[in-house]
Amino acid sequence: MLYNNAEFAMLFRSMTAIGLMATQAQADVPNVVADIAPIHSLVARVMQGVGEPTMIMQQGASPHGYTLRPSEAAALQDADVVFWVGEELSPWLEDAVENLARDAHSVELLHTEGTNLLNFREEVVFGEHGDHDDHGHEDKHADHDHGHGHDDHHGEENHADHDEHGHEEGHKDHDDHHDEHKEEHAGHDDHGHDHDGADPHAWLSPDNAINWLKVIAEELSEHDQANAELYATNAAAGATEIAAASEAIAAKLAPMTDGRYLVFHDAYQYFEATYGIQATGSLHLSDATPPSAARLVELQEEIKEHGISCVFAEPQFNDDLVAAITPEGTNRGILDPLATDIPAGPALYTAWLNGMAQAVVDCIK
Repeated sequence: MLYNNAEFAMLFRSMTAIGLMATQAQADVPNVVADIAPIHSLVARVMQGVGEPTMIMQQGASPHGYTLRPSEAAALQDADVVFWVGEELSPWLEDAVENLARDAHSVELLHTEGTNLLNFREEVVFGEHGDHDDHGHEDKHADHDHGHGHDDHHGEENHADHDEHGHEEGHKDHDDHHDEHKEEHAGHDDHGHDHDGADPHAWLSPDNAINWLKVIAEELSEHDQANAELYATNAAAGATEIAAASEAIAAKLAPMTDGRYLVFHDAYQYFEATYGIQATGSLHLSDATPPSAARLVELQEEIKEHGISCVFAEPQFNDDLVAAITPEGTNRGILDPLATDIPAGPALYTAWLNGMAQAVVDCIK
């Protein structure tokens, strides 16, 4: 088709305006960073079709103590929004956000409205098998405004009764337990992660993940009104995907509720509470410090006395200790709270959730 000069000029102006609008829309998409792979996946699901968040920790690295690479520090410095679990999981990141991302809006997901929290389990053996106390330690944090306040989480205690396991002599008084607890945490206070208050591994609850999708969409919409509808649509679709996966997982794990197993470190109680399963204990209280000799002795006694069928290692750590404590004939499996080997992106969360469930079935069946 041929155009005269006036028509060509009008067409050129229209195409230029469209191009400028598209460029402006792209420029308005906020720079977003997320801390660990499961959180990055939730943010990526909400941003799908709009932009991509940056993950600022190497996938699978322990979040409790981490040194940012230059590219990760630069991404944090350029961020408009930072989504992270919270200071309880990665205390070092609070200073990094304050110093590098001064103009960014920091969202600690642990402290957002609707998040269900569980207290740390400090025991070697996790109370009566199968007793989750009906989520008695949940905390809604209804008044939080995405700030940095953490005081509401501290000072809570969770000291389950061990008598049902026949370890009365091993737990003659509470002071003995705390002596061991202090020994296991010697030097760990440098990271500010002292196992008081809320357990930060809350992304292992699919209900929390679904709630966080909404939180993420609302936060992004405040920075990018042009894409608010798409953020909301993506969050709703992501919630439907997680709910469907969780329903299938519940059916798969229903026969596993009486299974007895040990985990490498105590990171899985949100997953357990969701699906009615429960680890008998953990080799490490956290992934940052080695277990005491007393802890290992008690766990070995538990394995002998109560027929532990499976001991789980984690891919980030040497499994020599798991091999040493596992009697012949006991299954060994892998649980990974950080989704180390799953490609990063919007689909990671549900793929990882399904992988966790399958690992449980394969090891304790």
